[in-house]
Amino acid sequence: MIYVSRKEHFNAAHKLSNPAWSKEKNQQVFGPCANENWHGHNYDLIITVKGDPDPETGFVVDLKKLSDLIRNEVTEKLDHKNLNLDVDFMIGKMVSTENLAIEIWKIMAPKIGSIASRASLHSVRLFETPRNYVEYFGQ
Repeated sequence: MIYVSRKEHFNAAHKLSNPAWSKEKNQQVFGPCANENWHGHNYDLIITVKGDPDPETGFVVDLKKLSDLIRNEVTEKLDHKNLNLDVDFMIGKMVSTENLAIEIWKIMAPKIGSIASRASLHSVRLFETPRNYVEYFGQ
């Protein structure tokens, strides 16, 4: 089993706020992330695919095809957007990095087979800052 990863980048704004809570409680729990006027991040997204290399190409996945898939299905929908307001698959959800990674998994997992018949999605790693990231394995 070989693991192959592709890193992409996008910029986006969001706000963490539970509408059932007061402004004060949101500030207490989420701090500056509950800013009424939003805040932004420079996200790095790493998609890891696992599988056995194709005997004809030696590839688990063609990285150009993986890059195109990530861009078309995910980053173009997120880049320079307000995640709370502009992204259809995040509407009505708490826009945490954890939930964003889960939604990216839901988009990518069924599509990997279209570009790599011998591979499957292994993980979604999403960096919100250079020091803070989440990783999701589909469970």
